[in-house]
Amino acid sequence: MKESLEIAQLGNPILRQQAQLVDNISDPYLQKLIDKLLTTVVDENGVGLAAPQVSQSYRLLIVASRPNLRYPHAPVMEPTAMVNPRIIAHSEEMVKDWEGCLSIPGIRGLVPRYRSVEVEYTNREGQQQQQELTDFVARIFQHEYDHLDGIVFLDRVESTHEMITEQEYIKRVSRVC
Repeated sequence: MKESLEIAQLGNPILRQQAQLVDNISDPYLQKLIDKLLTTVVDENGVGLAAPQVSQSYRLLIVASRPNLRYPHAPVMEPTAMVNPRIIAHSEEMVKDWEGCLSIPGIRGLVPRYRSVEVEYTNREGQQQQQELTDFVARIFQHEYDHLDGIVFLDRVESTHEMITEQEYIKRVSRVC
């Protein structure tokens, strides 16, 4: 049986800390942590998760886009573990869209993000990867990447008028579908 981890909530100091670089990807502890992150993101019905959100200060994140109640039009992708990720380039274009966070339940905010990002990371097998992410998947990456630097989506909301409750958000999304 795979183990799901507890999500750190806003106010937990780890969410405001800079995460440490991973220096040994093949470490059994780190490999087990990746497995637990992959299980947790599914169990929590998330589309992404960063290690600091489960109280682990590592530069490690999961991008796991798939349609669900909150994101009915999300593209389907294989959940991907990204170790020591970096943004190496980004589009000029910024797009605002609604975001929420497993560490900040019940609240959504309109967050400006780059429409596309080119990223580098190491996969769990220790291989360097480079790819361009666009639209919703780019948004997930940027959201999770922020967690590695102690930033939460509320820090990027430009006005408190661009925040709503999860219940109001679900009403709006269900009207669009």
